[in-house]
This record gives sequence, C-alpha cells and structure tokens, in this order.
Amino acid sequence: MTGPCLLLMGGSFDPVHAGHVALARYFCTLLHPDELRLIPAGQPWQKPGMATPAAHRIAMLERAFGEWPVPVVIDRQEILRDGPSYAIDTLRALRAEVGDTASLVMALGADQLLNLQTWRDWPQLFDLAHLCFAARPGFAISAAGLDPEVGQQVARRLGTPQQLRDSPHGLAYVATNLALDFSSTAVRQALAQHAGATLAGALPGPVLDYIQHHHLYQTH
Repeated sequence: MTGPCLLLMGGSFDPVHAGHVALARYFCTLLHPDELRLIPAGQPWQKPGMATPAAHRIAMLERAFGEWPVPVVIDRQEILRDGPSYAIDTLRALRAEVGDTASLVMALGADQLLNLQTWRDWPQLFDLAHLCFAARPGFAISAAGLDPEVGQQVARRLGTPQQLRDSPHGLAYVATNLALDFSSTAVRQALAQHAGATLAGALPGPVLDYIQHHHLYQTH
C-alpha cells in the first residue's frame, strides 16, 4: 500500500516569484499531494553565492505560500547542511524520513531537464523519487536536444499522475502546457532598477511587500 504523496520543490528562491507559485499550483492540481514540501537551497553547487540570506528567503516562501490548498512545509535541511547542496543527498534524507512507501514527486522546470546529466548521481534520483518537468507548449522529448541517456531514461519512465501517486519512485512526467517566463535573475535586476513595469505580475503581492519593507535587492 502506497503511503502519502509529497510534492517536492527546491530552489534558491532568491526571490520566490510567480513562476515558482505557478509550478507548485500546477502539480498540486495534477497530483493532489498530501503535502507540498519546499526546500530552499543552502549552498547550491551550480549557483555559488546567493543575493539573500536564508532567513529572508524562508520568510518570502512563507508569504508566497501562506494560503495553499494542501499543507505546506518549508524544509530547512539544505540550509542547515554544511557544504554544497545536492539533490541526491536531499532525497536520501527525505526517503529516510518518510519511509519506503511514500510517493516523493520532485517538480522541476524544463531548464533542469536540459541539464539533468550534470547533476550528481542523477540516474539514482529515480531510485528515490519521481521527477516531473514543466516544459513549454509543444515540447517533445525526441526533439528537445536532451542528453541522450537522460532522454532515454525519461522516455521509458513516463507515467500518469495516478501512477505517480500510487508508487513511491521511479517514474517521470513531462507537462507540456505550462509556459513559465519568469527568471529570478531578471526579477532581481528589475528590483535593483526599481522597474515596476517589469515586476508587474512577476512577484506575489506579499513577497513584493516584504522585499520593499526590508529593502532587499537594492544596489544603492
């Protein structure tokens, strides 16, 4: 018997923006998980040096996901971990926490699918969780320019949302109807330049209020 379904979403969240919220909402609607687990990065190996301390990033997550249809947990394990953060270590810790029968589903953007072969021990991710990717409309695995081994792994592991809920790990899902054109880098640049028009719709209101109150991302 399958245990609870946890939807996992990691990232620097520097800052958390509308794209993050849309990704979480999409997969929550698709999978009806029992919990949304947000995992802010500590020292991500691919992004050395973040703009904002962890305490602020956690506070912004609390505001962005303050009213949510499923329970939300902000998991601080990567922030508390010494050294670089690797997804494989986080998934091993989560699997040890929740047991063998829980369904762990990691939601990722299409950019991470294109770079999955650079992740530490990436094939072993499937031994611990399902991987879901949000791609642009019209995306096709066969024509996406993926690393060949990644493409083969994802293609042979494709499952339905129900199959993801009903099994603990090992499957993949590619959503091809979710266009997310938000970039944390672009949002930080707009905040530094006080570009209100660029920020319109890019940040949840409570997050923008928090940023302005604490004068985050300002260069002068």
